[in-house]
Amino acid sequence: MTFEKVLAERKDKVIYKDGDTTIKVFDSNYPKSDILNEALNHARVEETGLPIPAIKAVSVIDGKWAISIEYVEGKTLEKIMEEDPDNFDKYLEQFVDLQLMVQSKKAPLLNKLKDKMNRKISSLSNEIDATTRYELHTRLESMPKHDKVCHGDFNPSNIIVSPDGSMHILDWSHATQGNASADAARTYLLFALKDKTVADKYLDLFCKKSDTAKQYVQQWLPIVAASQLVKHRPEEEDFLKTWINVIDLSLIHISEPTRPISIS
Repeated sequence: MTFEKVLAERKDKVIYKDGDTTIKVFDSNYPKSDILNEALNHARVEETGLPIPAIKAVSVIDGKWAISIEYVEGKTLEKIMEEDPDNFDKYLEQFVDLQLMVQSKKAPLLNKLKDKMNRKISSLSNEIDATTRYELHTRLESMPKHDKVCHGDFNPSNIIVSPDGSMHILDWSHATQGNASADAARTYLLFALKDKTVADKYLDLFCKKSDTAKQYVQQWLPIVAASQLVKHRPEEEDFLKTWINVIDLSLIHISEPTRPISIS
């Protein structure tokens, strides 16, 4: 089947535009259960009323599973930030406001964030030693249980800004219900991979607007970093392992995790 144009290509999927539809076509070896779970996550979040494109179909195209959603015309917020650096702070504030809107919602049928993170940490026997895994599990269990919608990959590249200025949130494959500060910790790490100064600015703004102690978000960083290691992205591995080894972030400078600190 031929589509209008390719919007993006990933390691295991290609995203196409076809008229008023965006079609994500997965590789033939991509787990069917993950595809169906992504579609289910999207549908459940859509029911909260958040500004996301409506899901239209789950189908098989030329022998490959595909998810079709409404096409949203516009630019990513990431692109707009790059093109208009003078207004970066304004865009960052809009970004945080949108994240807080997401976290104000509840979707009781989404998977629980803590359960997902526990499974991921347990799967890292080749990457993290048993003592560190134990400490991470212990810290995770000690964190308060919440039931807020968490995006799981909230960053400016997953936000489309339409010509009228309205914002639409994409990619709900990692959505869970859980603690909002864990989701903020993930966003912090995504920013820090590129620019720690921007990451610190984001975290300061998130904590101010949400009335959250920065130390509380920082306590999530080793847990979230460990859960991201399962993706096995070479460009992230050393960075994430550094954060996993930092157990008491309140005692160090948050933007410079240059030296591993042993977990005791």
